[in-house]
Amino acid sequence: MSNISTIIPERAANIGNFQVGRLLPFRKKRMVGPFVFIDHMGPAELDEDENLDVAPHPHIGLSTLTFLFKGSIVHKDSIGTEIEINPGAVNWMTAGKGVVHSERTPERLRGTKKSLHGLQIWVALPKELEQMEPSFHHTEADKLPTWEEDGLIYKLIAGKAFGKESPVPVHSDLFYIEINSSKRQVVDCGGALFGESGLYILEGAVYSEGHTYEPKQLLVAKEATLCAFEMEANSTIYIFGGTPFPEGRTINWNFVSSDKALIDKARKDWIAQRFPKVPGETEFVPLPQ
Repeated sequence: MSNISTIIPERAANIGNFQVGRLLPFRKKRMVGPFVFIDHMGPAELDEDENLDVAPHPHIGLSTLTFLFKGSIVHKDSIGTEIEINPGAVNWMTAGKGVVHSERTPERLRGTKKSLHGLQIWVALPKELEQMEPSFHHTEADKLPTWEEDGLIYKLIAGKAFGKESPVPVHSDLFYIEINSSKRQVVDCGGALFGESGLYILEGAVYSEGHTYEPKQLLVAKEATLCAFEMEANSTIYIFGGTPFPEGRTINWNFVSSDKALIDKARKDWIAQRFPKVPGETEFVPLPQ
């Protein structure tokens, strides 16, 4: 990436009873295209008495994208969805005007040793869709466009790029791509990207202009169309981004909006428990003070 503008390190954060590495938002870069939030979950090895238990909590104004490398999570939401996500599949939940969901270790894995590793991503909605009806879409791993070119394996997880389109029903112009290398070689996206772009190194290394970049770093490009770099053998990276919105976004707890009044309303509605409920769930995460 010959035009790196920002290097963002992972920072430790806690989500209930689970430690994550936070990548976005960052004080010097709040968004990359429509992407407003990225957490790197794990890799974690959980004992028999350790489980992921994120109790019901609300969202507005965004879509969540869950993508696992290892492990399984049961997603339940106030729309009535209950589904187990496994590695390589995509959970895409659009909160719109308001949704509540929980994320937990499946019952079949409780009481056993287990692994958990993945990315949790928030994508802001366009201003005109921030109050849309909530929805949920699950895409199995084998439905994602995957191809090999010059020794590199590409997977288009969401959006459009390289003349291909993912079946994940996104609401703005964006891309989220996985690239795996089998040997050290140059990667040139050749104008396939647009807007803003970020590159996250999951494993291996990336080389650019005499510098070496290793895992737990997010590199943000000055201009997506100039995205070119060298990958070490056996590396895995994720490139994401897209067309930025004309107006900014405020993030307050789990709420994202271009209108602070909508966030204030969401906070009051959560305190008063006016959000829809997750069927079968009685717990909830209280609004942080």
